[in-house]
Amino acid sequence: MMQFELILPLERFLEVEAEKIVARSAMGGFCLRPRHIDMSSALVPGILSWWPPGGEEQFVAVNGGILVKVGERVQVASRHAVTGELGQLKDAVKQMLEEQDDLERSARTALARLEARFVRGVLDFGSLQEGG
Repeated sequence: MMQFELILPLERFLEVEAEKIVARSAMGGFCLRPRHIDMSSALVPGILSWWPPGGEEQFVAVNGGILVKVGERVQVASRHAVTGELGQLKDAVKQMLEEQDDLERSARTALARLEARFVRGVLDFGSLQEGG
């Protein structure tokens, strides 16, 4: 049995026992069992599932995050998580992906502005050197 904990920035969202945990990284999905090797992985936004002792598969949507397995303990840190029925969670993941796209677009725009300012500064500095 594993101790599974999902931590958000302001709360411990979930703390349960699990026989098996299935998650998804950029390299694809993977399964964790109690005797598997210790590991860590960056998670992509998606649905994480686990099986409680003798129970049915449970689901939670996460907005990416970091998973760390040490011994019988699995901890996931994420910015946002939602539990519910699988169909509802697919909608939550879609919204998380759209929000992530918006954040990445804003970051790319800010980086492009910084690069443009840097290039202008270099050009201005070069023209000062030539003229002075």
